[in-house]
Amino acid sequence: MPYEELVASRFFQEWCVPQGYDDFVATNLDKTTTSMATVSLGRGNTRDLISDEDIRRMRLLAPHFRQAVLISRVIELHKLEADMLNAAFDGIAAMFFLVDAHAAIVHANRHGRAALDEGDVVTGTRALLTLSDLEANRTLHDVIADARDGDAAVATRGIAVPLKARSGEHYVAHLMPLTSGARLATGRSYSAAAAVFIRKATLDLPLPIEAVARQSNLTPAEIRVLYAVLEVGGVAAMAAMLGLSEPTVRTHLHHLFEKTGTGSQIELVKLVAGLASPLLQ
Repeated sequence: MPYEELVASRFFQEWCVPQGYDDFVATNLDKTTTSMATVSLGRGNTRDLISDEDIRRMRLLAPHFRQAVLISRVIELHKLEADMLNAAFDGIAAMFFLVDAHAAIVHANRHGRAALDEGDVVTGTRALLTLSDLEANRTLHDVIADARDGDAAVATRGIAVPLKARSGEHYVAHLMPLTSGARLATGRSYSAAAAVFIRKATLDLPLPIEAVARQSNLTPAEIRVLYAVLEVGGVAAMAAMLGLSEPTVRTHLHHLFEKTGTGSQIELVKLVAGLASPLLQ
């Protein structure tokens, strides 16, 4: 723009002059419908105008400025994705660990971090996933090594490792190799080779009785019997718990089996457990 035209413009009078600029050279870095970003070299209070050499240098630097902005955006996007994954991991009710091929911990959710601090189920530092049950620990590390070497069976199905905590309570560790598809993409985000879920070997998830009741159109009496199946089991025990006769309990059980498509109390428990949420409530 000719300097005389610049000086006569409203932009120069209302922005450049208050800023103390006599002349400047600028290049756009980013522009959207609501914002824009530029980088500029200004000269002020010197009456020295921008030279052709200044413009040449800006042309050389501009691509590097724009590349820096793009890199920053990519980093911010990856950070956002990592934050979303972390939030999802923290919502898992089990202890959750991402480990590399040598069982080194690259990420743990809040239940996992708490377990590391307690030292009852997992021990040692946060650097290496080590189970307090030594035999189970050897098994788990062997499976991680198999997954690293491309064991097809492990990669397809994963594996469950039973273990006992120092307190004597029973737990189970489920290992899922991150070797293909979306699993591999998630693993790469954390430099992980496998995901390990550890939880107490009990049916302690919040039970979705309401979901089963709606799905199978259960009556209030049948819902109470279903609760009793989950709490005590056995016709005699359920009859005593509910204050009903054993024939009445058997009748309600028969209706439960018909409505839910199950054939035994065990299948009823499996049905409810299968609908239980793995997330924190």
